[in-house]
Amino acid sequence: MDTKFLATLLVGASIGAVAQPSQTTPTTPDSAAKTTSTPAAAPSTPSARSVPSSPMANGSGLARGDVKFIEEAAKGGLAEVELGKLGQSQAQDPAVKDFAARMVKDHSAANDKLKPIAEAKHVVLPSAPDRSHQKDIDKLAKKSGADFDKAYMDHMLKDHKKDVKEFQKQAKSAKDPDVKQFASSTLPTLEEHLRLAQQTHDSLKGKK
Repeated sequence: MDTKFLATLLVGASIGAVAQPSQTTPTTPDSAAKTTSTPAAAPSTPSARSVPSSPMANGSGLARGDVKFIEEAAKGGLAEVELGKLGQSQAQDPAVKDFAARMVKDHSAANDKLKPIAEAKHVVLPSAPDRSHQKDIDKLAKKSGADFDKAYMDHMLKDHKKDVKEFQKQAKSAKDPDVKQFASSTLPTLEEHLRLAQQTHDSLKGKK
C-alpha cells in the first residue's frame, strides 16, 4: 500500500477524533440548581443563658442595694399599714389606737410616694405583705385588749429602730439619686414614729 495514502488516512482519523463532541449529559436548570446550590445553615439559636435580660427586669440599671432597699421598703410599708388597721380595731389604750391610726396614714403616704419611683426604675413592688410580715400580722391578730397593746407596741418599737437605721444608711449611700431622695425625705417621719413608739410603749408600763 502506498505510504502517502496511509499517512493521509491516519491524519484524517486523528482530526475526526478531536472534532467529535464529548458525550456529556446536557445541563438543565433543575440539575444546575441541585448541583450548585447548598442548603443554608440554620440560624443558631442562642441558649437561655445568652439571651439578654428584659429591660423590664427588676431594677434594670440600678445597683443591687438600691433595688433591695426599694423592695424591702415596700414590704415593710404594706405591713405597717395592715398592722395599723389591726391596731385601730383591736387596741384598748387610746394612745395605742392613735399611734396605729398614724401608722396607717403615714405609711400609706410613703407607699404612694415610692410607687412612681419604683415604676420609673422598673422595680416590681409587692401588692400585699410577704410571708414573714403576714406571720407577724396573724400572730398579733390573735391578741386583744392590753395583751394586744403591749405586743403591738413591742413590735412597733423594734421595727422602727430597724427602719430608721436602714433609711439613715440609704440616705447616705444609695447610688440612685431618686432612691436617696426617697430615703432622706422619709427618714424624718420614721424618726418621729420611733419617738412616738418609744413614748407609747413606755406609757403602757405598769398598766394592766
